[in-house]
Amino acid sequence: MAAYGRPSLRDLFDDSPTPHIAHPPQTHHRDFYLATDGSFHGGEGGLGVVIETRDGECVARLSVPDVVPDNNVAEYRALHFGLDVLAARTPPYSRVGVLVDHDELAANVNATMLDLDAPCVESPHRTEIPPATTNHWRGIQARIRGFHEIRVARIESDVNPAHPLANAPEKYAHVNDEREQCLRPDPVTAVGERVPPPSRSDRPADD
Repeated sequence: MAAYGRPSLRDLFDDSPTPHIAHPPQTHHRDFYLATDGSFHGGEGGLGVVIETRDGECVARLSVPDVVPDNNVAEYRALHFGLDVLAARTPPYSRVGVLVDHDELAANVNATMLDLDAPCVESPHRTEIPPATTNHWRGIQARIRGFHEIRVARIESDVNPAHPLANAPEKYAHVNDEREQCLRPDPVTAVGERVPPPSRSDRPADD
């Protein structure tokens, strides 16, 4: 189950907008879900990471202190860190759902993924990367190329399970001692469509 009694990352992802990308019907078929957050308080901050399988099994929780110059760097650094951990704990070419509480970061990653899917087409997307985050953005770009598919959803801070881990690393340091796990989600069971849509099932037989 998800940490702190919150909904699973899968539920949060399915209920949240993904900038630039409409939710496909197979959204819930993601293999893994990653929530990240970075905090900044006068030069000091923290990084929070939560990773779950689509079955809700916890793969990793991390809460580490950090020194960053601003909130943008904290958010980009947290996602870079989370993707590094995800790549080390999960099979390559997994389908991943990511949750962040930073609008521009979510939009930039989704736009980049769309461009990777159509490399020969001139991109209509314009990514604006905060200058101080350049190195972390390069790391993020390198990591996302190693996954089969990534979509980023934008959630509010108060429902982000990584938020308390990032904002109080001294309080949640114990999560870093949890046993490392490399879990695989249960296989997806295909379910055939057995009920006709309402437009057909509600129609009288002589129509």
